[in-house]
Amino acid sequence: MRATGVVALAVLLAAAPASAQVFKSGVDMVSLGVTVADKAGSVVTGLSPEDFAIFEDGVRQDVRLFVDGQTAEGDRPPLHIGLLFDTSGSMVDDLAMARTAAIRFCNVLSRAEDITLVDFDTEVRVARFGQADFPRFVERLRNRKPDGWTALYDALGVYLDGTSFQNGEKVVVVYSDGGDTRSVMNFGDVITGLKAADVTVYVVGFLQNQSSRGKVEQRLRLTQLAEASGGMAFFPSSQDEIDKAYAQVLEEVNSRYTLGYVSTNQREDGGWRKVDIRLVRPDLKAAKIRARKGYYSILREAALP
Repeated sequence: MRATGVVALAVLLAAAPASAQVFKSGVDMVSLGVTVADKAGSVVTGLSPEDFAIFEDGVRQDVRLFVDGQTAEGDRPPLHIGLLFDTSGSMVDDLAMARTAAIRFCNVLSRAEDITLVDFDTEVRVARFGQADFPRFVERLRNRKPDGWTALYDALGVYLDGTSFQNGEKVVVVYSDGGDTRSVMNFGDVITGLKAADVTVYVVGFLQNQSSRGKVEQRLRLTQLAEASGGMAFFPSSQDEIDKAYAQVLEEVNSRYTLGYVSTNQREDGGWRKVDIRLVRPDLKAAKIRARKGYYSILREAALP
């Protein structure tokens, strides 16, 4: 799939509100992927629904769905993995390390139902692979050579558009140097799209071969993309640091919580709903929560007379 003709649609969709995820027939449930980390940055496991409080626009909500890393696999929402892989010319010195890390990461996520690969340079190309198709995924990743400009924002917009129909957990890992030089979409479009989506973004940024000025700007942009979705950004400078980054992402994916609630606000106005998740146990006061900051409600058009 090429970016031409697809990006325009992605731009429109990125600016439009997304409906809450449906887990039960007839019930619109807001679902949130939640990571809890202690002061040292290690994930906190073993929590219960009673340890969390969810507030929407300041109003406390009842937790209706709770899933953690100990939940039996058959009872967990399906996991969909995305991989945004920068193959532009600016990645020529980093592509080998990025490719190795990406293959290792996807190889150990056996519970994922599928892997969506979006490799991009001047163009954006999309392919989805099931677990049985992993060898084809590796072959496609290894055969791509660095060349062209960098359409990072378009690639992320196309990914968000293509996964909007998927229910369950959606995690995307972005491998890029962050220097967008080609996209039709701009940074604001992508941030809006992330706010409207139920996708968690982790970024592995390769900035070692960028200029000093470029490093500062690109690091900021990549960090903002991750944080807007409740994810994290890593900026490794060696293969060992890359391995540590993807090990941490893997630990978070396998240990995070999914919380769901039915909003007490039943207005279908397409408005932004601010969500605040808190820990109520005193011994967890120093722990930090990473999750989406809110969602757009369903927009229901008034019936025509």
